Amino acid sequence: MWAGLFGFTNTLAMLGWILLAFFPRKPLTHSAILYLGVALLCLTYAVCFIAVLGGGLDPVTQSGAGKPGFGSIEAVRAIFMSDGGVVIGWTHYLAFDLFTGLWIARDGDAKGFGRVWQVPFLAATFIAGPIGLFSWLVVRERAARRTGRG
Repeated sequence: MWAGLFGFTNTLAMLGWILLAFFPRKPLTHSAILYLGVALLCLTYAVCFIAVLGGGLDPVTQSGAGKPGFGSIEAVRAIFMSDGGVVIGWTHYLAFDLFTGLWIARDGDAKGFGRVWQVPFLAATFIAGPIGLFSWLVVRERAARRTGRG
């Protein structure tokens, strides 16, 4: 089950990134990325998060895992000691990175950055989310000042 869900979330995110990088930036494309990509990943995350942390599905049972939670590194590690925990963690990354990529693309379009300029930042965000976002924030600053901080 978890391997299938992992594959589904990866495919869904990849389709969103392909739309973002290579398809015309029209309202329908943005809506597809936001609702059929990001929102569906968020819903998948929420359902799995509640099921796993509630103990109803793939509870953490490995010895020494401790009680799952967010209060310590050991508690967070316990979440990732199950396939369900890995899938929800990965889905979290996929959803937020795709949302961030959509924001970068919209922001780049609004500030007059062409797609050729945007693609390296989108690729960096796809591969290593915070690095791509930080790089974009540095590059966009001058354009943000020119356009009144928008």
